[in-house]
Amino acid sequence: MSRRPHLPDSQSFPPYDEPYNIIPTHLLTDRNSLRCPEICVAISSLLRAVGDLRKPPDCQWLPSMDLLDWLGLFFGFQRDNVKNQREHVVLQLANAKMRLSPPPDNTDILQTKVLREFRQKLLENYTNWCSYLGKGSNVWIPNSSSPDYDARRELLYIGLYLLIWGESANLRFLPECLCYIFHHMAMELNKILEDYIDENTGLPVMPSVSGENAFLNWVVKPIYETIKVEVERSKHGTAPYGTWRNYDDFNEYFWSKRCFQNLKWPVLYGNFFQMAYSERKSKRKTGFIEQRTFWNVYRSFDRMWVMLVLFLHVAVILAWEGNKYPWQALNNKDVKVRVLTLFITWSGMRFFHAFLETAMECSRVSREAYGFLLRMVLKILIAAAWTCAFVICYRRIWIQRNHDKDWSDEANKRVIFFLRLAFLYVLPEVLELALFFLPCLRRFIEQRKWKIFHLISWWFHGNSFIGQGLREGFVDSVKYILFWIVVLSTKFAFSYFLQIKPMISTTKELLDLKNVEYKWDWDEISSASNKFVIGLLCLPVLLIYFVDTQIWYYTYSPLVGAAVGLFQHLGQIRNIKQLRLRFQFFAGAIQFNLMPQEKLKSTRRTLREKFSYAIYLLKVRYGLAQPFRKIESNQVEANKFAMIWNEIIATFREEDIISDQEVELLELPRNCWNFRVIRWPCFLLGNELLHALKLAGDMMDAPDKWLWYKICKNEYRRCAVIETYDCVKYLMLEILINSNTEEHSILKALFQEIDHSIGIEKFTRTFKMIALPHIHSKLIKLVELLIEPKHNVTKVVDTMQALYGIFVHDFLKEKRTTSQLREDGLAPQNQTAMVGLLFENAVELPGPSDPNFYRRIKRLHTILTTRDSMLNIPVNIEARRRLAFFSNSLFMKMPHAPQVEKMMAFSVLTPFCDEDVLYSKEALRTKNEDGISILFYLQTIYDDEWKNFIERMHREGMVADDEIWTTKLRDLRLWASYRGQTLARTVRGMMYYHRALQMLAFLDSSSEMDMIVREGERELGLMGRNGGFQGFNPERLPSAGLLFKSHEHGITLMKFTYVVSCQKYVNHKAKDDPRVQDIMDLLKHNEALRISYVDQVSTGNDEEYYSVLVKYDQQLQREVEIYRVKLPGPLNLGEGKPENQNHALIFTRGDAVQTIDMNQDNYFEEALKIRNLLEEFRHYNGIRRPTILGVREHIFTGSVSSLAWFMSAQETSFVTLVQRLFANPLKIRMHYGHPDVFDRFWFMTRGGLSKASKVIHLSEDIFAGFNCTLRGGSVTHHEYIQVGKGRDLGLNQISKFESKIACGNGEQVLSRDVYRLGQRLDFFRMLSFFHTTIGYFFSTNVVILTVYVFLWGQLYLALSGIENSVLGNGSNSKKALRAVINQELIIQFGLYTTLPALLESSVEKGFLEAIWEFLVMQLQLSIVFYTFSMGTRAHFFGRTILHGGAKYQHTGRNFVVHHTSFAENYRLYARSHFIKAIELGLILTIYAIYSAAAKETFFYIDMAVTCWFLVVSWIFAPFLFNPSGFDWLKTVNDFDDFMKWIWYRGGVFAKAEQSWERWWYEEQDHLRMTGLWGKLLEIVLNLRFFFFQYGIVYHLGIAGHSKSVSVYLLSWIYILVALGIYLTMCYVRDKYGAKEHIYFRVALSLLCLSGILVIVALLEFTAFEVVDIFTSLLALIPTVWGLISIAQVFRPLLQQTRLWDSVVSLARLYDILFGLIVLAPVAFLSWMPGFQSMQTRILFNDAFSKGLQMFKIITGKAHDKNV
Repeated sequence: MSRRPHLPDSQSFPPYDEPYNIIPTHLLTDRNSLRCPEICVAISSLLRAVGDLRKPPDCQWLPSMDLLDWLGLFFGFQRDNVKNQREHVVLQLANAKMRLSPPPDNTDILQTKVLREFRQKLLENYTNWCSYLGKGSNVWIPNSSSPDYDARRELLYIGLYLLIWGESANLRFLPECLCYIFHHMAMELNKILEDYIDENTGLPVMPSVSGENAFLNWVVKPIYETIKVEVERSKHGTAPYGTWRNYDDFNEYFWSKRCFQNLKWPVLYGNFFQMAYSERKSKRKTGFIEQRTFWNVYRSFDRMWVMLVLFLHVAVILAWEGNKYPWQALNNKDVKVRVLTLFITWSGMRFFHAFLETAMECSRVSREAYGFLLRMVLKILIAAAWTCAFVICYRRIWIQRNHDKDWSDEANKRVIFFLRLAFLYVLPEVLELALFFLPCLRRFIEQRKWKIFHLISWWFHGNSFIGQGLREGFVDSVKYILFWIVVLSTKFAFSYFLQIKPMISTTKELLDLKNVEYKWDWDEISSASNKFVIGLLCLPVLLIYFVDTQIWYYTYSPLVGAAVGLFQHLGQIRNIKQLRLRFQFFAGAIQFNLMPQEKLKSTRRTLREKFSYAIYLLKVRYGLAQPFRKIESNQVEANKFAMIWNEIIATFREEDIISDQEVELLELPRNCWNFRVIRWPCFLLGNELLHALKLAGDMMDAPDKWLWYKICKNEYRRCAVIETYDCVKYLMLEILINSNTEEHSILKALFQEIDHSIGIEKFTRTFKMIALPHIHSKLIKLVELLIEPKHNVTKVVDTMQALYGIFVHDFLKEKRTTSQLREDGLAPQNQTAMVGLLFENAVELPGPSDPNFYRRIKRLHTILTTRDSMLNIPVNIEARRRLAFFSNSLFMKMPHAPQVEKMMAFSVLTPFCDEDVLYSKEALRTKNEDGISILFYLQTIYDDEWKNFIERMHREGMVADDEIWTTKLRDLRLWASYRGQTLARTVRGMMYYHRALQMLAFLDSSSEMDMIVREGERELGLMGRNGGFQGFNPERLPSAGLLFKSHEHGITLMKFTYVVSCQKYVNHKAKDDPRVQDIMDLLKHNEALRISYVDQVSTGNDEEYYSVLVKYDQQLQREVEIYRVKLPGPLNLGEGKPENQNHALIFTRGDAVQTIDMNQDNYFEEALKIRNLLEEFRHYNGIRRPTILGVREHIFTGSVSSLAWFMSAQETSFVTLVQRLFANPLKIRMHYGHPDVFDRFWFMTRGGLSKASKVIHLSEDIFAGFNCTLRGGSVTHHEYIQVGKGRDLGLNQISKFESKIACGNGEQVLSRDVYRLGQRLDFFRMLSFFHTTIGYFFSTNVVILTVYVFLWGQLYLALSGIENSVLGNGSNSKKALRAVINQELIIQFGLYTTLPALLESSVEKGFLEAIWEFLVMQLQLSIVFYTFSMGTRAHFFGRTILHGGAKYQHTGRNFVVHHTSFAENYRLYARSHFIKAIELGLILTIYAIYSAAAKETFFYIDMAVTCWFLVVSWIFAPFLFNPSGFDWLKTVNDFDDFMKWIWYRGGVFAKAEQSWERWWYEEQDHLRMTGLWGKLLEIVLNLRFFFFQYGIVYHLGIAGHSKSVSVYLLSWIYILVALGIYLTMCYVRDKYGAKEHIYFRVALSLLCLSGILVIVALLEFTAFEVVDIFTSLLALIPTVWGLISIAQVFRPLLQQTRLWDSVVSLARLYDILFGLIVLAPVAFLSWMPGFQSMQTRILFNDAFSKGLQMFKIITGKAHDKNV
């Protein structure tokens, strides 16, 4: 793309027609936003502040230039950067001024408080940085009360920092680097302000860099280029982390004073940055070295492992004594002394930790890091000294004890000396514990700058700018301590009695076991004590012991989370039935929470007033008050409630989740016709009038009070009666009957008599209740006549006459004569009038131009005729869920909503890459291989919503159905896109904020008349002749802004901005991608939406990059460019998504920013609560104000399939119950992605919303939470507001997502953030942090490892022949193993996900509903899914830590209705699931064959059932959750496709999807980037496959029961011969197979003949048996696979030899074998009749429950619906 040249600043006077973003800061016009006086004050303050400042030389200064222009010209900032930050500053100052409370007296000036608070918040991190380094701040501002105070300096420092930040590009990830830059530039600014003279020139001092784009070229670009060089060294993140520096390394260089010593200003000439261009090997990492090893888990969380090891140490000592309870063993003095060895263990572990840290960080040692070297050496020496001291002292104790033969005084003295030494050792821990419970003392120490405290901090934690003061309040600390005390108590009790004690008993038995007979010569290797066997039995127990804390955490955490949810009032309104019961209180809750309550915010209230307010709050929250009574007497409040409710219902109709009829039943009409009560929605009043009539008939002789009491027991019945009466009265007196007629007087008298009888409580005495049903039937007839399009006046007159007759003759109890009726005014005075019909000339029917009349009449008709209670209104499940949650949330605790003018401004930021914007016409119509289109799928899944959509289209003018593809195509595309995971859906949801704020701003300042007019205009715009709704297109909605005053419109734009950062927008433009036009369409219809992107401009041989912001100009009817800020180079130096967020962050506005992903949605009713949520920033969360507000999510993809439901249940529990627990009481919630709300200025000055270093920050979002916690921030979680979120729908998508998360967690283990948090958090928060982040994945990995260790151990026992000796002598070993098996079962069967989901569902839906859902999930085999997911997480987590290879995987978010081929499934799951399952299955099979214990059926089932289930799940899950996974024809086609893929060799450019060989090489990529230790460990792990051969050959008949090792050596000869024959045949095939194939056939024949002869000879002359052929295969196949796996590690050496071709050939054969093993049972089940139908029902059970024909959809037998 090309653009006009960028003008220099001297020629940059903005034209009057220049596009602007939100406010035209260059013009003082009458535009909406500039009508706001605060905006004008902010702009004028910038203009006036220039004053007498020295003007920049060599530039033309214009009168219209302001303070930011002055800074831009002096320091060389870009013009568009200045423009952007000018609007930024103006909006921020204006919003801050609006929020001042109480409002200032002088509104024409910018208050000092506003400037000071903004500057302090913006420069808080800079101030802390200066304090940490011992540098004086260069912000020279005296106290505001000082006479020397200059507000202009406040503006200058604010503007300077924002201009630096706005142009720093990738340097924004280096917050302390920005502090360094600001520090120098602020000093230069000070010198200018103080009129310093340059000593060299004698002229007034000038900045070091100035001129056009000087800051970018001379400050930003040198640092950027240095980072870029390092990124290139990283080889896309595949190089070891110790060989290159990432963002964090560069930033942490500025944590020490050497940045001032080594760097000059400007930084282009600094020695540090020159090092990046050199090839010197002395280059060092600055802050931390990420090492790829599992030891990081111990290094970061050593205190937890010390706790576990010390308990194990003590428990083993106590259990060895054999007492029933552990404390009984302490009666023995010897045992007590042995327990003291825990100090040796403790100090030894400290020494190991110190050694580990030194080994991992030694490459950081340099001349500049002598302090770091000294600390490492001292820690090792001191730890070693303590260990030696404990060992020596303990040895001296037992020497004395053994010498004296008893515990003599001298021995006891040595024990006491040991205890004193131990006390000195634990003294630091005791002091830390004391400070933990004495927060005042701890705070005092933290605030002191004494050197002794700095020395202590340096010793324990090293020098680090972050991680200081990570403490919580006392009450919060007590809560999470109690939680962990319960968890750990349970864990240790279980471990001692069911793990350690049985293990020790077994160990003692085995130590005493003699003369064990092995199947092979083991005497030379094993001792008589059977220590190897003991190790095999104990290792699974120990592995589970070290990770089962995670199990107990996941046992208690859901219970606590559910309890917290109940205390937060979640689940009080679970469904529409409960909403109906509390709807009358719901009106008051809306008024209380969503409307500003200025009186309640008074800070100066008496104690009595505060107590009364608290009581009132409780009443509202628990529904004990009757606020609707108040609303009935206040017309303004009633109208506000009606407007909010109706707007919610209107959005429901726009989204097509309710029909037109449901709108009429749900809406709350405005109060007209002189109604005395709230006109509740019709769905609440259904059947209530008929109930009242029945009561009246049953109690015809009862007193009025009693009857009225019975009616009023139901509030809706009371309102229905009063509304019907008022409506009929108004209808007859004000509308139908001419007021100048005698009939009008008669009716007036009639109603007066009724009113009088009610007033004196003699209604039942005056009138016959038995006549009410007749009146009711006639009223129904009258209303039906009025509803008809063509009025029949005669019938109306007849009906009126009939009603009059019933009243006169039947309704009155006392019969009255005609004269009496005339006297009472109930009959015509003229006798001649009695001859004709009454009302014949008095009826005046309204014309068709009065839609309000027909709307009221239809409502009256509904109330009169409805016999249904309408419990199923609305029908749509999503509409019911949203109404229930919204109503329930208003009874939860939330801050009061301020007025829109006084709320915090905020932005929403969405990174967009390459996803769908809108579904195109072709995408909707195109059918997949099964003949199913997206549109047909959506029509089937969302059948009720499709009907509502078609109804709406017909109402909006569609005549023929085929118009849906022409004139209504945009509506169709939107309807489909709003049900997918598209950008259009996200934009619509986020723009609800704009719509909600616009309405709320109107309500804040509107009078009763304003609301009546507005509501009337809305109804006129939405209703037609018959009272129906005329379209709900947002473009035509009055609520979209057309009916709001310009003031509300401008205020809304000031308070809310939505920026979508389109990463590939330029590429899309270059390719004429339809998505560009779709984005333009979104811009056109959403005024607050902005698009940012990175533009690439060719300038000769170079490329220039710009951050660009665009919007849609409604007047020009095109996209217009607002800002264009030049970048130092390409954007993506790190991970793409955080870089994309970072570049767009400069275009956001406000105090807060909400991060929203591309698969999210929002709801209008939830957007109404955004003001309440933002107020949380002003409330303390413990001892801190929050910096991240966690927001609840609703997973909206759960109804698509059973698999999506499982994923939805898992995600729902995580984003609700789990995060609720993290926030309170554990105080360890991080940022796990979207849609959290950030304190924008806090984060923009501390590194941004995420971290972006290559690979290590793959899970970029959570590092924002880590950074927040380390820098003293606070993260909360709030569940009174929610947003929607989509999840992956197919198993392959889910597995890719799970692998991405697991890989990201693997990288987190290596990160400095996890290390620092693990070291600096207090002990119990550290436990919470571990078990809520990497502990989950680590535990899963260890569980899988335990399965392997357990099965390999059992296989060894079986093949060695000692199993009976070990397991037959008692039940202790079985007891320990059974504990291991049961805990594996708990983990494997999805405790981590099932229990939280069950409890969260019981909280929000009820216990019985939750149990039913749980049972249905089990019937749909959710356990298979969770077991399969466990394998995915374990595989990728472990591989990432050992070898690396983590990368972002695009999962795709489309609907999954197509069949996935077997070849694709094999590519995805062969290494992670299939091969591992085959290995475990082989072990179980061999164990069943050779184990004597396997004959004990119960023990074998108990041991093997979970393992077999694991095998079955890992093999069958990809087919069970694959549409048509067991269809016979598809299975056959899949096999053919698989074989073609296996044998297709392809070329250089072949993809993995095309060629097996390419895929095979890609699967080895992690071995190419791994280090030496990773390769060695891979080799060691692959050696296990040789044990099959070693164990089995001794069981062959040909072995003749020999135990000699020669049998094993001889088996290798056979294997080598077999491999030699294979290589020979491969050579013959390659040479003769193509042209001279006769030779190849001869060779094959000779081979077969030789094989037969050898077998015959062996049978004849040896003990060889036929079964040995098959048995030897069990040994041969694993051995060769082990050789292939090891050969892959040596690929760099072998690839250049001819042997490599044979390795590839063998690997291909093995993959064919594995594929056949996996596919064979699938083919068998596909052949069985009925299995495919059952699988389809399992996969799409939810759809079957709706009566949908999913089987036809999947099998491609459906035809398109007519549309």
